[in-house]
Amino acid sequence: MIAVELVKLVRRPRTWVSIVLLCALPAMVAIFLAVTKIGPAPGKEPAFLSAVLANGSLLPAAALALVLPLFLPVAVAVMAGDSIAGEASSGMLRYLLMRPVGRTRLLLAKLVALLVFMVAAVVAVAVSSYILGRALFPAQPGAAAAVSVSGSPLTTTQLVLRICAAVGYVAVSMLAVGAIGLFLSTLTDSSLGAALGALAALVASEVLVTLDAAGAVRTYLPTRYWFAWLDFFRDPILWRDIDRGLAIQAVYTAVFLALAWANFATKDITS
Repeated sequence: MIAVELVKLVRRPRTWVSIVLLCALPAMVAIFLAVTKIGPAPGKEPAFLSAVLANGSLLPAAALALVLPLFLPVAVAVMAGDSIAGEASSGMLRYLLMRPVGRTRLLLAKLVALLVFMVAAVVAVAVSSYILGRALFPAQPGAAAAVSVSGSPLTTTQLVLRICAAVGYVAVSMLAVGAIGLFLSTLTDSSLGAALGALAALVASEVLVTLDAAGAVRTYLPTRYWFAWLDFFRDPILWRDIDRGLAIQAVYTAVFLALAWANFATKDITS
């Protein structure tokens, strides 16, 4: 069943369109930077974009900062919302369950396909940005591969390892988005409704994170530590927020996947 879902994921044009669009935004920004040579002032958002002109190896980090707040969660929410609800709206869910396929097994297959999409999307953004950054902004001979946020030089190996760690963290940060979308997908036959519901939850979280009045709950919101991956580029690496971010994603993922399973396992399938 997992193999079937992965084949469906690869064959769907929507999968590749989503990944191409995610990669296109950092590419467009990089081209504008290369042509105009005008970047944001140091310390201004998006993170690392001001340093890309001096060293294109940092473009993957800037690309993650560009797609993380909105575009990547939207893509994940759409895919998650369509997981079960898309099959129900097309009338295929009943026929899938008529075969000797348990509901838990089907839900697991949908989850694995969603995880593969999340990892593939983040890796594609990072790899395409690294290649484009090295091509458009070659490093100066004899210069360090990059400079950490703390100001110390990083070797090429250190930079690549920290980018890989950031990619992994960003992918994990999308787990809560996927779990919420998958749960909502079991509640409705509308994939759009499930996707919008997941996005509404994330928008509410991002608003509350910036609200001082929500200080009591801010630490426990799913988007609170999304940008903790920036600490990978400090020297030494600061692990406190990274560990908290991973723990929060684990809790939200476990809770909403359990809710998705409980609802789907007992739901009357009418479509």
